[in-house]
Amino acid sequence: QVQLAESGGGLVQAGGSLRLSCAASKLTFGSRWMYWIRQAPGKEREFAATLRGSDGTTYYADSVKGRFTVSRDNAANTMYLQMNNLNIEDTAVYYCAVAGLGRSYPDYWGQGTQVTVSS
Repeated sequence: QVQLAESGGGLVQAGGSLRLSCAASKLTFGSRWMYWIRQAPGKEREFAATLRGSDGTTYYADSVKGRFTVSRDNAANTMYLQMNNLNIEDTAVYYCAVAGLGRSYPDYWGQGTQVTVSS
């Protein structure tokens, strides 16, 4: 059974940085689409960062552009989200997700990791 396990969340002061990790098992990233999706209380889910596995193209929500960087390590079968210059609006549960083969929408989800940014 496919598993995605996030880690790296926590409490950080505004202006600080965190790096989230997403380790995959029973799944190889390969050419799949990969996502970091976040959800804050009372708000809709937001696709914070997307990585197209076939060529490494990345996409970011306007709210995180220039501050967040998505990457992957194929050898470790792990995806990362480097988050810099965090602000209070970045407080959310962050989920990593991966599309099925040949698909472009999340099929597999991690359990989520909480990121809380304090002033």
